[in-house]
Amino acid sequence: MDLHPRALIDQARSPTGQKFLKYSAVSVVSVIIAQILLLIAFNVIRWSAADSNIFAVGVSSIPSYYLNRAWAWQKRGRSHFMKEVVPFWALAFLGLVISTIAVDFVDGHVHGLHQAVRSLVVQATNIGAFGVLWVVKFIIFNELMFKHHPEVLEDEPALDGRSGVPG
Repeated sequence: MDLHPRALIDQARSPTGQKFLKYSAVSVVSVIIAQILLLIAFNVIRWSAADSNIFAVGVSSIPSYYLNRAWAWQKRGRSHFMKEVVPFWALAFLGLVISTIAVDFVDGHVHGLHQAVRSLVVQATNIGAFGVLWVVKFIIFNELMFKHHPEVLEDEPALDGRSGVPG
């Protein structure tokens, strides 16, 4: 890959580059939502690191799905259940499991620290755990999930793009 500024600009202007930039922006939004929720749940409500993480990841995954689908990949209409919904939520669940195990493990080893430091460690661990999956998710979203599939299989259920329930 050519790393000269002009080549990078050209890549960013390509269709895949545009999707990657939008995916990155959605990721920033999702991380901000998750971190705010994690901070509130862990420090204000005083849930455990694991429970706080489950709450934050679960809630922040909802806007992530819709923003990625509609804005980054320009998909409209009903969500395809097997090609979009199941893979997205499987990846979200994988991220949830990995990050919950990580934050629970780390929090178990920093109990003697001040709450503010513990909070920073838990939040950094959450971000790090999701960072591991970030590139893999882009490839899966771009090449499998949100790739244009002109054929619609009549026997497979779809989700209504507005309500998120089977259509």
